[in-house]
Amino acid sequence: MGEREGGCCPPMDLIRSEPMQLVQLIIPIESAHLAVSYLGDLGLIQFKDGYDFREFGIIKRSIGEDSSLLQAWDVDDDPCISNLDHCLAVFSQLNAEKSPFQRTYAIQIKRSGEMARKLRFFRDQMSKAGLVAQVRSSGEAIANIDDLEVKLGDLEAELVEINANGEKLQRSYNELAEYKLVLQKAGEFFSSALSSAEARQREYSSNQGGEESLEIPLLSEQETTDSSKQVRLGFITGLVPREKSMAFERILFRATRGNVYLKQVAVDEPVVDPVSGDKVEKNVFAVFFSGERAKNKILKICEAFGANRYSFSEDVTKQSQLITEVSGRLAELKTTIDAGLVHRGNLLQTIGEQFEQWNVLVRKEKAIYHTLNMLSMDVTKKCLVAEGWSPIFATKQIQDALHHATHDCNSQVEAIFQVLHTREMPPTYFRTNKFTTAFQEIVDAYGVAKYQEANPGVFTIVTFPFLFAVMFGDWGHGICLLLATLFFIVREKKLSSQKLGDIMEMAFGGRYVIVLMSLFSIYTGLIYNEFFSVPFELFAPSAYVCRDATCSEASTIGLIKGRDTYPFGVDPAWHGSRSELPFLNSLKMKMSILLGVAQMNLGIILSYFNALFFKNSINTCLFGYLSLLIIVKWCTGSQADLYHVMIYMFLSPTDDLGENQLFPGQKTLQMVLLLLALVSVPWMLLPKPFLLKMQHERHQGEAYAPLPGAEESLQSGANHNDGHGHGHEEFEFSEVFVHQLIHTIEFVLGAVSNTASYLRLWALSLAHSELSVVFYEKVLLLAWGYNNIFILIIGIIIFICATVGVLLVMETLSAFLHALRLHWVEFQNKFYEGDGYKFYPFSFFVLDTEEE
Repeated sequence: MGEREGGCCPPMDLIRSEPMQLVQLIIPIESAHLAVSYLGDLGLIQFKDGYDFREFGIIKRSIGEDSSLLQAWDVDDDPCISNLDHCLAVFSQLNAEKSPFQRTYAIQIKRSGEMARKLRFFRDQMSKAGLVAQVRSSGEAIANIDDLEVKLGDLEAELVEINANGEKLQRSYNELAEYKLVLQKAGEFFSSALSSAEARQREYSSNQGGEESLEIPLLSEQETTDSSKQVRLGFITGLVPREKSMAFERILFRATRGNVYLKQVAVDEPVVDPVSGDKVEKNVFAVFFSGERAKNKILKICEAFGANRYSFSEDVTKQSQLITEVSGRLAELKTTIDAGLVHRGNLLQTIGEQFEQWNVLVRKEKAIYHTLNMLSMDVTKKCLVAEGWSPIFATKQIQDALHHATHDCNSQVEAIFQVLHTREMPPTYFRTNKFTTAFQEIVDAYGVAKYQEANPGVFTIVTFPFLFAVMFGDWGHGICLLLATLFFIVREKKLSSQKLGDIMEMAFGGRYVIVLMSLFSIYTGLIYNEFFSVPFELFAPSAYVCRDATCSEASTIGLIKGRDTYPFGVDPAWHGSRSELPFLNSLKMKMSILLGVAQMNLGIILSYFNALFFKNSINTCLFGYLSLLIIVKWCTGSQADLYHVMIYMFLSPTDDLGENQLFPGQKTLQMVLLLLALVSVPWMLLPKPFLLKMQHERHQGEAYAPLPGAEESLQSGANHNDGHGHGHEEFEFSEVFVHQLIHTIEFVLGAVSNTASYLRLWALSLAHSELSVVFYEKVLLLAWGYNNIFILIIGIIIFICATVGVLLVMETLSAFLHALRLHWVEFQNKFYEGDGYKFYPFSFFVLDTEEE
């Protein structure tokens, strides 16, 4: 489905799809790239992949008939031109059985894909840096894809190098920061331990002074003995994640059987881990051990728990020296990292200025080569042949695009454009605008129209919002719906460029549908005279007045008609009266039948025009009569019972009508209509199968129709065939007869069931009205009656929430779905086949913004 605006196309016509043609393009290879690019800008041709030239003479005759074309091609002794028969003989279905990697332009597509990957890399890097690509590119534009490939390669290499250097510097910085913490915290361990040891030594010396004569020989002997067995303790320092510190301590204790001493202290601020780059809360630890075996166990445990180890010296002077050195290196690294970030930011800023331009150029290039891979190439590699569908009105534009491509490439050989005749089913193309697109999508969700069959989308523009409004009739709710939708329309340009949620995206896409739904709801609400279920005397005073001055309950009893009939819609006096429900039920039920019969008859009329258009002459009145009776009863004010009339029309057609007679000659008319209904059933069933059999016998052996200027037309293999061109297929009379029998039964039963289905208009309208009454009387008025401001505010909030949640959301969705069903099932099944396929032209306009 195309959405096109401007003066390039004829006026919009939605009744039948655009007339299409199968065209063939023979393009010199030197101008093929530019020609496809121009056709992508035009967006009016759908290329086919692979070709089956049954008569290569078609091309030869097409060229031979135009002497100027033949002279243009007969240059420079080109082997493909000088031996035209040889050139035509090598055109075949080259592409149909080739994988994407075996096709002619697979290398170019790979190059485009690689450039797209680099652009995605740039976009991710800009996103991480908080930069946004500019919509309008600035700076020098790059139009040559080869120059762009070199440029992107250089930029990627530079950015990758900057990132790698930055990561190395940042890791070194984080390691030094952790090392500095270890030096500070572990230094506190040792200084604290040294101070404690010196204090104990002084205390010990003072305590031992009075008993020196007794203890000296014994201590001297012990010291002599211990000095020969003295063992030096080792230690390991580092940082361990705080969440693992308890498990780390337990595992150390168990692995060494308690022969270690562990000291931990928490770091106040989270530390950036050098490995992961994340901020982690950590503890500085020092493990004291004895023996090489214990050391190996501790090292493995540290590795398992992700504990980073750092060397540490017991010498206090060396510790101070290391802290000073590490602090200096940290300052240098910080300066270097900042300079690298500035350089990286400038580079990304430069990329962002032209990113959108490069992205569009790469996506276009990739799309062009994908399309070129759908073209067939001769063995001399001199020309390409393409087939595709295009609207007839686009013939001149396509020819101009091919001519401009030839001229801009300075090619001496003009591209050839010719129309091929085929019995293949063309694609369906409706030119829509932003208003009609949503309505057409409603129809296409059921099925795409067959080529040039009557399009229900034209009627859906009016009937869909109107049937919705019949079920949603309240002009207060309609105004709320209109105001909400006007928000989408006023901010249309801004919202169309943003990413919305799924529900908001659907609402925004159908904004014009909802606008019409709300306008029709206001209209039907004025007819029903309901504003949040409250009636108003908008157009005139009520036609009913009190019988006398003693009338105490004027809303329920004692009313007589004292003025002219209320000019528009339901008289407000009906609301709140005892006969309100029976009156509105009768009104809405009969109105539903009238609307249903009218829409179904429209479908039957369109079915007739479809048969007339496709020259298919092979291809009821009782419900139309019921509608006539309803209208006559309304106009005359008759008391006739329509149920009795319709039932006894079948059971006793010859009996007198009595008081149920609405007009003279009614009995005769009923008998004629009943006879027509009985005759129409065998008339639908019997003639068509026999007429189809006669047609088959008359056209047996004719696979193709005579075509001007060609001996044989091109025929598509299996896809999208209309089913009437298979002259060699066997005709199964029994199958056709059974199919027609099913169709007849479906039509007869559907006439009853579809008419009854329209009573949903009455049911949902009644439900909407009664819910409005409940929320108004049982919530708002009830809260008002308490004369308490607090209760009134709560009541208003509940009323608003109930109105929005139930009536404006759930009821809207319910009425929308029921209107959708009435169109798809009751209306469209009368004439709409919906077995076509969309026209998807090669167009740069519809390229997705997201990369595949």
